[in-house]
Amino acid sequence: MLVPPPDFSHETVVLATGSLRVAGVDEVGRGPLAGPVTAAAVRLDPSRLPEGLADSKLLTAPRRAALAILIHAVAEVSIAHASVAEIDELNILRASHLAMLRALAGLGNGLGADHALIDGHLLPRGLGCTGTAIVRGDARCLSIAAASIVAKVARDRLMVDLAQQHPGYGWETNAGYPTKEHLAALHKLGVTPWHRRSFAPVHNILYQENSISR
Repeated sequence: MLVPPPDFSHETVVLATGSLRVAGVDEVGRGPLAGPVTAAAVRLDPSRLPEGLADSKLLTAPRRAALAILIHAVAEVSIAHASVAEIDELNILRASHLAMLRALAGLGNGLGADHALIDGHLLPRGLGCTGTAIVRGDARCLSIAAASIVAKVARDRLMVDLAQQHPGYGWETNAGYPTKEHLAALHKLGVTPWHRRSFAPVHNILYQENSISR
């Protein structure tokens, strides 16, 4: 069964109500054990809609990279992060929403948006504009699909850079997700400052280390 590509229908409905700055927002990096959570906000130009957009999870890395370049060329794009410390302090959902709010705030040199199309079933608190939560929005809504692509590319590149600082964990390929390689490295090499201490696999290792040292 073929999955229909995301389209511009959600944006068209909102634009018809008088909103001028409609942005799609998505995040990437909820599941990893290491690294920040990254969000992107994208405002597409209805007259310059990029072709080939899809849920970033369905695209190859080279295809995502090529589409990210295209999206940056034809749309307003803002990328933001919530840090590991913020994830541990707030929890991953609230940190994800914080990254989304930061991405929206940075859109259009601070102009933001007057309506946000948010991937998921919850709108972030303190949105500052009207919004629509769209479940599986990255597969249904063109602006959210664009946001998912640029967020994924940006975070993957960040994890490649962090992998050079902390070799052995495989972040250049696993992006901080709990692969067998990453979990084995955690036990062998220990916890880095970029690991999320509130996540069970990391927390358990730290607990074991503290128990042994007592």
